[in-house]
Amino acid sequence: MKTTIKKAVFTVAAISCLTFAQAQKIAHLSFDSLISLMPETKTASEAAQNYLKGLEQELTAMQTEFDGKYKDYQEKEPTMTEPVKQSRMADLQQLQTRIQEFQRQAEVDYKRKQAELTTPIVDKAKKGIEMVAKEGGYKYVLDTSYERTSVLYSEASDDILLSVKKKLDSMPLASIPGAAMPGTGGIKPAPAPSGGSKPPAPNKGGR
Repeated sequence: MKTTIKKAVFTVAAISCLTFAQAQKIAHLSFDSLISLMPETKTASEAAQNYLKGLEQELTAMQTEFDGKYKDYQEKEPTMTEPVKQSRMADLQQLQTRIQEFQRQAEVDYKRKQAELTTPIVDKAKKGIEMVAKEGGYKYVLDTSYERTSVLYSEASDDILLSVKKKLDSMPLASIPGAAMPGTGGIKPAPAPSGGSKPPAPNKGGR
């Protein structure tokens, strides 16, 4: 009788441990690798580069304007009256300030554009992970993108990168703001950055 009771207790305990282990099922993947495998990432990268190119072209135009005015000032300075000289110098200083302000604003706008382009991709990836995790009964999914993580210990886990990638492939492409999807005719031109005219040129050695 006692033996039977012990066996029953052991069986219940084993079933409980198995149920707990299943409830704590863990998986992992490299989130960075998943993002790099998504076709939308290439589209977003091209759109970001196109936007950056527009900023650089504007900065180059401003720098060219500054160089031309400064060269003209140097050539005509010996024959300038003092009031004209002061006016021309003030004009150059204002242009230099505009260039510097544009450089700062362009950097902010470019980071904003990158975030705008990547947010839909990240959201879609997270949705795919959630779907695969629920389908596979995983309690946790760990990100193994970095060498150091906050996880000190975990049981053996399954890498579900390919499963999530397959799931993402079956989902519609994420909509990238301001960018055309593959096969729709290319990337749209980048809008002008907010807050200003053109990007500032490097300082001309204290001139």
